[in-house]
Amino acid sequence: AGIHTLVLGKDKGALTKTDKIANYYGFPEPIPGQTLTEQGIAQAKGLGVDVEEDEIFSIDWNDHFIIQGKKARYEAKVLILATGLTRNTPKIRGFRELGEQGVSYCAVCDAFFYRGKDVVVLGHGSYAVHEAEILQPLVKSVTLLTNGLSPEETVPDGILVNEKPIQSFTGDPKHKEIHFEDGSQLDAAGIFVAMGSASSSDLARKLGAAIGDKNNIEVNEKMETNIPGLYAAGDCTGGMLQIAKAVYEGAIAGSEAVKYIRKSV
Repeated sequence: AGIHTLVLGKDKGALTKTDKIANYYGFPEPIPGQTLTEQGIAQAKGLGVDVEEDEIFSIDWNDHFIIQGKKARYEAKVLILATGLTRNTPKIRGFRELGEQGVSYCAVCDAFFYRGKDVVVLGHGSYAVHEAEILQPLVKSVTLLTNGLSPEETVPDGILVNEKPIQSFTGDPKHKEIHFEDGSQLDAAGIFVAMGSASSSDLARKLGAAIGDKNNIEVNEKMETNIPGLYAAGDCTGGMLQIAKAVYEGAIAGSEAVKYIRKSV
C-alpha cells in the first residue's frame, strides 16, 4: 500500500522452535519452522518492510503510538500486536493460591495502588528492571527478586536486589510473604510479575486494551481492539493456535490498518 512498515521483535518467535510443520498450505513435505520463518522475513524485506530486532518494554499514546524498546524509541500511526500468547507465571509453590489480588503484571496500571508500600518485582531481565523503575518513584521500596539468577543488566540505585532462590509464597490480598530456600522471609504488599519479556497482553494492557479471560487480546472481525489504531493478530487473540489462522488475521489487520491510516490523513 506504499505505507512505511516496521516489524519489531526480540526474536523470531516460537515458530523457530518447531521442528517440522506438516499442515501449512503449499508445502508437500514438512518444513522446519526456522526455515519458514527465515523465508517469510526475506519475503517481507524484499517488499520493502524494515525488520528490527529489539525488546519492547512498553507502549504509550500521545496522538500516535510511542514504542519504547531496549535499543531505541519508535513511533507509529498504527500498531499491530502479533507477539504470540505467553504468560510467564512463576512455577513456585503457593503462587497460584494467591489469586489475582495483590499480584500484578503491569506496573504502569497498578503502581498507584501501592503508594508508600513495599513491593517486589519477580524477574531478572531487562523487562523486570524496567517495571521496577516505574514503581520506584511511587512505592516505599521495590525489591527485584531474581530467584537464584543474576540480573541481566545493571540495576539502578535505590532498587534492591534479592538473588536468593524462592521456596514458596503465602499471604492474603493485602500482605504477601516470600519464603526463601535459606529459611529467610521477605514481606511485601504487592508482587509484580515481569519474568522474561513483555507479552502481548502485557503491552496491550498498558494501553488499556481489553483482555479476555484466557489472557487473549479481544478483537472484532476487523482485528481491531477497543483502542483506535491498535490491532492484534495471531495467537495473541486466542482461538485456534495455528499458522494458517495467524496469517489470515495478519492479512485482515494489515488491510484494516491501511484503511485507518488513509482515513486519518
